[in-house]
Amino acid sequence: MKKENAKQSLLKYKYILVGLIIITSSVLGTKTLAKYKTNPNHLASKLEFNTAININADDNYAHLPFTAPAEDFRPLDLYNDNEFTSVLQKEIYKNTSWKQLIKDKKMAIGVIDLSNPEFPRFANLNGNEMMYAASLPKIAVLLAAEDAIEQGELKDTPEVKSDMRLMISKSNNQATTRMIDRVGFQKIEDVLTSERYHLYDKDNGGGLWVGKRYAASGATNREPLKNLSHAATAEQVCRFYYLMLHGKLVNPKRSKHMLDMMEHPELHHKFVNTLEKIAPDARLFRKSGSWKNWHADSILVWDAERKYILVALIENQNGEQIIRNLITPIEKAINIKPNAVIKTS
Repeated sequence: MKKENAKQSLLKYKYILVGLIIITSSVLGTKTLAKYKTNPNHLASKLEFNTAININADDNYAHLPFTAPAEDFRPLDLYNDNEFTSVLQKEIYKNTSWKQLIKDKKMAIGVIDLSNPEFPRFANLNGNEMMYAASLPKIAVLLAAEDAIEQGELKDTPEVKSDMRLMISKSNNQATTRMIDRVGFQKIEDVLTSERYHLYDKDNGGGLWVGKRYAASGATNREPLKNLSHAATAEQVCRFYYLMLHGKLVNPKRSKHMLDMMEHPELHHKFVNTLEKIAPDARLFRKSGSWKNWHADSILVWDAERKYILVALIENQNGEQIIRNLITPIEKAINIKPNAVIKTS
């Protein structure tokens, strides 16, 4: 009898705690719970925990970019997940050739699991290994152009909008070169290295860089660490998508425009080739690149079953096919139930 009364008392206090959490989340914002590291195991049930923290979350994370209050935003670094990284490595290492590419630093992967957008999980393998990334860094030109428009340095003309879309959706080199000529290398560098973004960080392996026109001629502005003309790291590309998703690239309006430019890709290879088979209704926002043995892809996948950001950089003659085959083990690491069988090699 005493034990039963004790259990009832404990349950009563747990419900009181849930009520306090609801009040706290309403007043201070749902991320306050993350700040104080509320443990769902200390509540009556995980359902109560999820209910408490998601009172406002559904609306905040229902649209892209997210509309959560600015004070709720947390840097991606805070969501590094060692356990998720271990699971990712285990899945990738099942393929011995991939394992060797990782060990040789010829393959880099970054994944952000957004199954619960309030509490994402970030994992990477060789995340700070900067590699030649061909056309993928064109997203840096897009960001610089959006910033220039917002600052009044570039007119938002129909021609500019058309070139932006061609640059991203079809990876058109002529359109990209026109955009580079409009904004200039210094503007691109200033945006990427700014205190606001740090998308290229010389003290942390580099990152996104565009220092050459996508043409045979013209001046260059190569990055200082490896002398690369078009570079990326998996981690910084993940951060780019993460910031864009939160409306932090320039501002929510410009982030939304960037998402619009990146949705409905018109090149159907690499990640897109696989995802169109297994998730035909998913929204896909992507930018890829290939040149000789260098293959790169980056994508935001969004539907009821799949919510994640994925980046892969590979130096290998079979890189395009490897990138297609990565989807299945990545989704297994995230714990997404397969609804189609994709063979890997």
